[in-house]
Amino acid sequence: MTRMHTISALTRNRPGVLADMAQAIRKYNVNIRSLSAGETEDPEVSRLTIGLDGSEDDIARITAEMQRMDYIIGVDDLRRRDFVDRELVLIKIAMEPAATTQIMQIFEVFRANVVGMGQTSITAEMSGDSGKVDAFIGMLKPHGIKSLCRSGMIALKRGDE
Repeated sequence: MTRMHTISALTRNRPGVLADMAQAIRKYNVNIRSLSAGETEDPEVSRLTIGLDGSEDDIARITAEMQRMDYIIGVDDLRRRDFVDRELVLIKIAMEPAATTQIMQIFEVFRANVVGMGQTSITAEMSGDSGKVDAFIGMLKPHGIKSLCRSGMIALKRGDE
């Protein structure tokens, strides 16, 4: 059965890491739904958070292959209860004077911040788990989304590990 899996990998910073990992994933015909990468507290190490649609077996094969790569420090297949995740969305909405109050109320409910304003549009940023981001986007669709950009999920294990 195919479902969303979240993989967290610590890697050494070097050229080609992302391409090699994408090639390993491609072999199993698994879809990458989300990808985020950035430096950790150690600038020599990056954390990649990858959201994948795949079967348990495919994800197990992919993580095993990643663990054999010489630049991989560690790989975790995170389970929903074991991690906290966030995603950032920037969204530009058409601004009709009659809808301004309603749009601002949506921003307030979702704790979104206005980061730009034009004559006919307003741009906001909001972060939360992917469900919250999806709900935010859904509430704003009727107002006319002019453009949108999602960062991709970032995640860390819960607890002291």
